[in-house]
Amino acid sequence: MIFVTSDQIAGKTIKKTLGIVRGNTIRARHVGRDISAALKNIVGGEIKDYTKMMAESREQALDRMVEEAESLGANAVVNVRFATSMIMQSASEILAYGTAVIVE
Repeated sequence: MIFVTSDQIAGKTIKKTLGIVRGNTIRARHVGRDISAALKNIVGGEIKDYTKMMAESREQALDRMVEEAESLGANAVVNVRFATSMIMQSASEILAYGTAVIVE
């Protein structure tokens, strides 16, 4: 499966557009991570636990988007984007979306 942020794939021709596909995940923060983050907030620096959690969330959302695209018969997704929204004070949604296509 090819997925790109552009509306074209170099060297490929879009033969059919199948529609919008999406994948999402909702993650809640962990109390232990919040304590660590509060300490980092005082001294500064990267909050590695949150960085890791967000990277894992993005990958899971992408995997789910690809699964939906494959279920439609797509072999590529163009115009891939991410969106994030807060669901509640300690939980956020990561959404990956794009347009499923068949390319040759």
